[in-house]
Amino acid sequence: MIITLIQYLFSIIAGFLVGFSLGLIGGGGSILAIPLLLYFVGIDKPHLVIGTTALAVGINAYINFIGHFRKHNVDIKVGLIFSTVGIVGVLIGTTLGLITPGESLIGIFSVLIIIMGVYMLLTKCKKCTHSKKSKKSIVNKKKVSIFSLIAGFASGYFGIGGGFIIVPSILYSSDTNINKAVGTSLLAVGTFGIVTAIRYAFAGDLIISIALLYVFGGFFGGIIGTRITTSISKSLLRKIFAIIILVVGIYMLVPFI
Repeated sequence: MIITLIQYLFSIIAGFLVGFSLGLIGGGGSILAIPLLLYFVGIDKPHLVIGTTALAVGINAYINFIGHFRKHNVDIKVGLIFSTVGIVGVLIGTTLGLITPGESLIGIFSVLIIIMGVYMLLTKCKKCTHSKKSKKSIVNKKKVSIFSLIAGFASGYFGIGGGFIIVPSILYSSDTNINKAVGTSLLAVGTFGIVTAIRYAFAGDLIISIALLYVFGGFFGGIIGTRITTSISKSLLRKIFAIIILVVGIYMLVPFI
């Protein structure tokens, strides 16, 4: 597929927005990356978009994870459980995703993220009021593992990082606050993205040059997003996360109405 110069430039801009989202809310990276690559950059092949954005978001997530780790916004135990157990779900999801029409994947996913956005916007999270000095996180390994499999499957099937599932999953399966859940989710988002990209690469659905430009733009966006997230109240951060998910979901669903 021939890529024009303007598409390369737009890829950098799109990558910046993706990185900013990942740094700020620990999710929504691929939720933004997929429609941006489809409609803004102009790559009109859904499976090719999914494979390419998975690689870009995975690398960006790892980069942003380092920033959160340095700020002590990470529960490494929960992150490792999600990253390892969830790979099983990713492999199952990618296998099914590659045999499903790309347009169908985008349509179904848009409905799912609208539901998730509404749920998070209307419900309250008591754990969002925890301070940084709260007691050591209590981890329900069984519950975390179950959620990681679900998030991994979503990541592989829809070609998304899974952060929009991982963040609330960490909140409800362990005794941690929203800021630490955001930082922790990036480890799993990175792992799921890389594994998904590798699977799509074997199927020939990956544009490495576009993915690298996403990473380039995402590096700078991630720096800004990571700095902002620690200065915003936990409850406000949760609302921002929910609103972004809801708006993007509606945007993606419009073409199918």
